[in-house]
Amino acid sequence: MKFMNNYNDYVEHSKKITDLNMSMAVLGWDQETKMPKNGSRFRAQQLSTLAEISHELSINKDYGNLLNNLNSDNSLNSDQKRNISLSLKAFNKCKKYKSEFIIKESKLVSNAFQKWRLAKEKNDFSIFESCLTKLVDLRIKECEILGYDNHPYDALLNQYEPGLTTNEVDEIFSNVKEFLVPFIKRISKSNKIDDSFYYQKYSHNKQWDFGIELLKKMEYNFDSGRQDLSTHPFSTHFSPEDTRVTTRIDENNLSEMIWSCIHEGGHALYEQGILSENYGLPLGETISLGIHESQSRLWENNVGRSLEFWKYNYESLKSVFPNQLSNVTIDDFYKAANNVKPSLIRTNADELTYHLHVLIRYEIEKALIEGKIKVKDLPEIWNLKYQEYLGLEVPSDDLGVLQDIHWSHGSFGYFPTYTIGSFYAAQFFNQAKIENPNLLQEIENGNNKNLLNWLRKNIHKNGKRLDANKLCEKISGEKLNFKYFKQYVIKKYSKIYNL
Repeated sequence: MKFMNNYNDYVEHSKKITDLNMSMAVLGWDQETKMPKNGSRFRAQQLSTLAEISHELSINKDYGNLLNNLNSDNSLNSDQKRNISLSLKAFNKCKKYKSEFIIKESKLVSNAFQKWRLAKEKNDFSIFESCLTKLVDLRIKECEILGYDNHPYDALLNQYEPGLTTNEVDEIFSNVKEFLVPFIKRISKSNKIDDSFYYQKYSHNKQWDFGIELLKKMEYNFDSGRQDLSTHPFSTHFSPEDTRVTTRIDENNLSEMIWSCIHEGGHALYEQGILSENYGLPLGETISLGIHESQSRLWENNVGRSLEFWKYNYESLKSVFPNQLSNVTIDDFYKAANNVKPSLIRTNADELTYHLHVLIRYEIEKALIEGKIKVKDLPEIWNLKYQEYLGLEVPSDDLGVLQDIHWSHGSFGYFPTYTIGSFYAAQFFNQAKIENPNLLQEIENGNNKNLLNWLRKNIHKNGKRLDANKLCEKISGEKLNFKYFKQYVIKKYSKIYNL
């Protein structure tokens, strides 16, 4: 490896690390969408090899010396200094891991994903139990490797939402319990909304085609992206010029396709908005998963579940499915899109009960990391919490503890970002409407370009120039504030349910 002594050498080395990480992302995308069943063993080996090489580059001694030297170089401009500061932070974090840990983690995650998929298919948690136990043990060990001040779960949160603490998440969910739980109970006592038309027979191919059209209307660039099918909808990226989304289609449930397309499309628009010139550098990366989720939730809920959005798009949907929707008015469709009712599946949940699904997962993760509960007891604990928070009996593992892919990836500390993202989304969308009083009218006319341009300017193009809190302050004048989500919910649902 050549000697490194200037900023350009730093850029070149950083891009090599990113190239390897993006190559792993391609293999990961293929693993979840196209890979044949028997490919799992060697895929795990391939990912492990690349992870080891990436780690070695990330902790290279000459690279570390260069970062430390550049960190005190006053000739660099502000963006360059920001890149160096964040890369040095990442370097010091990577140094805490030994190669053996990285290799073990990569192999375990690849194997766990296959076991989870089989367990879900067979509706049998015991198939996944051993792998999940090992992953939890690995994460507990990782908390000690990374270090923490107050709670081990802080170390995991920091992986996805830098600076966020367990105490802060506890406070966020106290707001959920204090406001949302009683508000949902008020809604449950009001008139019921009929959403039965969602659960008719809808052609797979016609749903697929309509999902593509929805993404196009959101300004998703198919020259820099594509959509595929997967068991669990997700988005990924390999550069701003190659982003991927997946969706799930159920011929007996139209809503799954609609909301997964719009949600994952929101994620992909963020990645497509990153400046290509910053590829491989922190300024070419998204800020945090909370901010990332704000983009998907903003498009899915604030836009996609709005009356304005469907005033433009409903007739198009109706023309694709005239028999199923012949007696369904736009008002019927809008209300059904915002029907608040407890359900078993998080990804299918309405935007209010959704946060109770996240709360359940947070409480379980936190208790696992604290060692207060065991993996073998998860189905029972999961089912009890669904009864407590949502009043539901969980009939099977595949509809319960096995429904999410996250734990098979070893992603502990991830779930709280979903709720945080929804709160950011409400705050950002409120500010966008203040700055553009015609925004809702534009959405009603099928014009989403100005909203996307606002998001590009204020969020996407900045990469990691600011952390999440500072970005929120710059955009809205204050840090994340629950009141914006609360105001949005009260205004919207009081009208829908005549509260």
